[in-house]
Amino acid sequence: MSEIRITYVTITYNAAKVLKRTLDSVLEQDYPNIEHLIIDGASTDDTLKLVNDYIAQSNAAENGHQIQVTSEPDKGIYDAMNKGLRCLTGDYVCFLNAGDFLPSLNTASRIVQQVTASGGTPAVLYGDTDIVDGEGHFLHHRRLAPPEHLTWKSFRQGMLVCHQAFYARADFAIATPYDMQYRYSADVDWCIRVMKAAAKENVPLLNLHMVVAYYTQEGQTTLHHRESLLERYRVMEHHYGRVQTLLLHCWFAVRAFLKY
Repeated sequence: MSEIRITYVTITYNAAKVLKRTLDSVLEQDYPNIEHLIIDGASTDDTLKLVNDYIAQSNAAENGHQIQVTSEPDKGIYDAMNKGLRCLTGDYVCFLNAGDFLPSLNTASRIVQQVTASGGTPAVLYGDTDIVDGEGHFLHHRRLAPPEHLTWKSFRQGMLVCHQAFYARADFAIATPYDMQYRYSADVDWCIRVMKAAAKENVPLLNLHMVVAYYTQEGQTTLHHRESLLERYRVMEHHYGRVQTLLLHCWFAVRAFLKY
């Protein structure tokens, strides 16, 4: 089981207030074959001090985790994520950003157990997400839930799998860099393109049937909600067509009106 290597990529920039819970959640994982890439955008606060403390704790624990740190200016979060893709050596990659964290100390080992039990190497491993506040306290289960059988067409109904709950097989992930034309929704586009590539090669996706991420709601998408929605509409038009996207959004509006 331990032959499967999971890479977690954490993007940081002046994230000292929220980073510790992210680092602690990876440090505490009981699964040894973990690579943690920390891609920092030249932080000026205590982010790198926390990272150095984390490395020292990991070395002292002798948990088998491998940690790599890069700190330099970047062109935004998706540029930083592409740096992570270029550096990873694991079999699966998950983007676990500052403030987000793993639910339990055996999250990674349970994921690997399911991959092993599947008898193959699925293109994507996906699960559920719980939402936490800025202090890391549970708020609620994510409104959009993963379907039993996810495909690239599933995202017509919205981003049914949170980015932090989407583990992409490394070969698909590396071959699908984030599209830098998007400022807020390149993660949606990336997930769709990874799943499209998997469908083209007829490689299955695996539903983990478990909460695999705690997501902090105060991210860039939340801060720039209107811009994010407009950009996400563009992503959907690109993948699903203008007419179908318009009709789906009309239905979303009607459904919301009927609900209230």
